[in-house]
Amino acid sequence: MELVIASNNKNKIKEITQILGNFFEKLYSLQDLGINIDVAETGKTFYENALIKARTISELTQKAVIADDSGLEVYALNFEPGIYSARYASVNGEANSSDEKNNELLLKNMEKNSNRKARFVSSVVLYYPSGRIIATNGITEGEILYEKKGANGFGYDPLFYSYELNKSFGESTAKEKNLVSHRAKALAQLKDILSLEKNM
Repeated sequence: MELVIASNNKNKIKEITQILGNFFEKLYSLQDLGINIDVAETGKTFYENALIKARTISELTQKAVIADDSGLEVYALNFEPGIYSARYASVNGEANSSDEKNNELLLKNMEKNSNRKARFVSSVVLYYPSGRIIATNGITEGEILYEKKGANGFGYDPLFYSYELNKSFGESTAKEKNLVSHRAKALAQLKDILSLEKNM
């Protein structure tokens, strides 16, 4: 069976290919198949958004599709920005905001909070043309720093201090981050499920 990765993010495609490549005959990115659509993420949870993306692309291609939705949840901010992580600081209905503006707004909203606890959450959905769904979740815990540290990664990485790495994601190498990241954990769970099914 062939698998479509519902993304054009090279790092994400590489990570998924490394973890799940042995379970599928061939893996495609959206670009490989000439798909250039912006799937509206109208869900209210990470899972719902991942499912919408996976189902939409599967119906287009008639292939198995993997999609994920992820973001940052800050405990003191009622788990914001959550599903709006990429467009936290956006105005006038923009689809996304810049990393810099998102980080600035987060620091501003956290100014009076001593509880800095936060987590990255990822929901991964594997959707088959038959309608079958396998869904997994990954969480990595940490806290929000008072200022950015490190220039690696993207998004909120320089502000997120990882309890598992004892440094910010911005100070971590891609290899270190991928060992503990929310997406890596969700993909590892999916790999375990596929391994069990393969050996049944």
